[in-house]
Amino acid sequence: MTEQTNIIIQTSNNGISRIKLNEPGTYNALSLNTLKLLINGFKNFNDDEKTKVIIIEGCGKGFSAGHNLKEINSLKGKSEYKKLFSLCSDLMMNIINNKKPVIAKVHGAAFAAGCQLVATCDLALSTNDAIFATPGVNIGLFCSTPMVAVSRNVNRKKTMKMLLTGEPISAKYAKEIGLINDHFENSILEEEVIKLAETIALKSGKILKIGKEAFYKQLEMPLSAAYRYTSEVMSKNMMTLDAKEGISAFLEKRSPKWKNK
Repeated sequence: MTEQTNIIIQTSNNGISRIKLNEPGTYNALSLNTLKLLINGFKNFNDDEKTKVIIIEGCGKGFSAGHNLKEINSLKGKSEYKKLFSLCSDLMMNIINNKKPVIAKVHGAAFAAGCQLVATCDLALSTNDAIFATPGVNIGLFCSTPMVAVSRNVNRKKTMKMLLTGEPISAKYAKEIGLINDHFENSILEEEVIKLAETIALKSGKILKIGKEAFYKQLEMPLSAAYRYTSEVMSKNMMTLDAKEGISAFLEKRSPKWKNK
């Protein structure tokens, strides 16, 4: 385990690694320093052959309240504001472009950029009492960058209601609209997150990388282009050693032995 004040990095032997937001005093606000540490953490796990799945969670009372408003208020001029919001966008793109699936484990509140972080992760599980919001409109700062992630998970009308009212939504409703995958009692959230992570970690890392990359790329394409692209992806996928091993194992009724190649 590596503790870097703002975040805690945990690498596990079972293929599951963690990044913990560790600023409970600010409700795990995403300060400039925290954003830099998170980007480095995700980059390191991206290159770590032992890591198959990444879990991100928050210490203390909740997941994350978003940007640190005191820090924002201390910044001077458009260039400093742009640096902060661009750095946050870089974090989100690091998660999307990461070869490893990322699971958000959410308790308490995930607001503004914290909600953006949840929406950006590949999967998200929360406690039953977790709440989510894009409340920037309430303080005169519209959640424009969180809007990018949320609107790619939730339909337009429901996203716009979150953005225009700033009102929090429940975990139950967040699941219904596709912002999270599921929610559980506080006492079993860790068990459910681990169960999901372990299921994914049993797969070939090579194939997970191929699939995750293709998923996000095809979303940005017209239908016919997406089919052309994914046909090429599947053809190349079939040339991997793990595809040959997986199919052989299925036909021979045995467990596959992945080489991640």
